[in-house]
Amino acid sequence: MDLPLDLPVRRDLWTLDPGVIFLNHGSFGACPRPVLEFQARLRERLEREPVRFLARELEPLLDAARAALGAFAGGDPEGLAFVTNATTGVNTVLASLRLAPGDELLTTDHAYPACRNALEAWAARSGARVVVARIPFPLVEEDDLVAPVLAAVTPRTRLALIDHVTAPTALVVPLARLVRELDARGVDALVDAAHAPGMVPLALDATGAAYTTFNAHKWLCAPKGAAALWVRADRRAGISPLVVSLGWGGSRPGRSRFRMEFDWTGTADPTPWLAIPEAIRVLDEAVPGGWPAIVVRQRALALAARERIARRLGIGLPCPPGMVAAMAALPLPAPAPDSPACGLAWDALEDLLFERFGIESKIFPWESAPGGKLVRVSAALYNALGEFERLADALATTLGIPGGAGR
Repeated sequence: MDLPLDLPVRRDLWTLDPGVIFLNHGSFGACPRPVLEFQARLRERLEREPVRFLARELEPLLDAARAALGAFAGGDPEGLAFVTNATTGVNTVLASLRLAPGDELLTTDHAYPACRNALEAWAARSGARVVVARIPFPLVEEDDLVAPVLAAVTPRTRLALIDHVTAPTALVVPLARLVRELDARGVDALVDAAHAPGMVPLALDATGAAYTTFNAHKWLCAPKGAAALWVRADRRAGISPLVVSLGWGGSRPGRSRFRMEFDWTGTADPTPWLAIPEAIRVLDEAVPGGWPAIVVRQRALALAARERIARRLGIGLPCPPGMVAAMAALPLPAPAPDSPACGLAWDALEDLLFERFGIESKIFPWESAPGGKLVRVSAALYNALGEFERLADALATTLGIPGGAGR
């Protein structure tokens, strides 16, 4: 496939270990040096006069950061509340619902395990139950994902937790279609868009979901602890932060109850949120064409990477290219009986690839895969195609596929 290699590989922007082939941006992201330096200056300003910064200056700074994030994500900034990660956003919505015995919370078996745990925990407190739609992987078309979700809806379904990009299988979900179909059945969607900003175009206002939560520390490359929850206007009255603090129940001219409760939940470091606009700016200026070009390059690189890995391992591609963005996942074949991977748990295989080959990639357990595992790769602006070819050879060596190469 033709890859837009006219865009430079900008590893120079990051502080990543030069001795590691880092193909797992999707897990925790990686923050560019200029953004870290900007955050450090904010922290110095905070500590130089904490009362002035937190009590007098913070509110307009948060407003400006929300405005920049809302413009990037296509959402009314009044509906944005900063949180520390997408899992916190999921818990915030679940804690605010008034669930009753017999209510159902719907999700899929591709959901992020932490968010699945949140569903189970909040359901157990109220006597509700979690319903899991089974999505095949590999799959042939979008309908293979949409149909099982809609088939699992019942009159008791209160909420559907839907990933925008699934964590283990890296599938880009046909979100607008799914939200529309759920809404027609009277079901609110809580979108876990942890990976979406900076990976796929976002349109919070247009998608129609009641709730969307996402990380800015992943593909937007903001500092760790930068995330947000977006709530549709007609649902804001029913949502409160997990921590009750000074803004509880209050409002003032130009400041809604939603805004006041979420903007102050106690003393904390707000600099990850305040650095989000800088992360957007730095990456936008890093390559010709800015963010649109980055999104195109990352997707093209992920598609090329999965093709090379699949060819090297002798396996098929598990989903159509339209369901791939900056990450790609492949079910691994069963390892040869005398191979280094034989009998290894999924996390041990991940460690082996790191320790023996210096490659940081993500391995997930996956019951239906021939080898019981998936490999997920992330294609970031600092990655080059040759790094994924190194991973393909390392996997072949580890699985006992002839022709593998060492480091």
